Amino acid sequence: MTIDVSEALKALDNPTRLAILGLLKNPRESFPEQEVDPEQMGVCVSIIQERVGLSQSTVSNYLGVLQRAQLVTSQRIGPWTYYKRHDQNIVLLLDALKHVI
Repeated sequence: MTIDVSEALKALDNPTRLAILGLLKNPRESFPEQEVDPEQMGVCVSIIQERVGLSQSTVSNYLGVLQRAQLVTSQRIGPWTYYKRHDQNIVLLLDALKHVI
């Protein structure tokens, strides 16, 4: 599997998207109010939205950018969408950057 480094860097070129990715690194600590296991299911968009203080549509847009860059994955359960980091791709990105920089 490969990751588009340019696309990933564009996705990370926003302080809020970068912060969301950072919050998802330790979801149990970052989102203790999450009712389901955030390590398994991910974190609900509405909970992420409450934490970052932006509208749900803006947060959904930001998460969509991170997902298209393959830095997060999502799963839909009923009306809710849960996101979690795609750690394997983040490792690939960091490895690719080591070879470029």
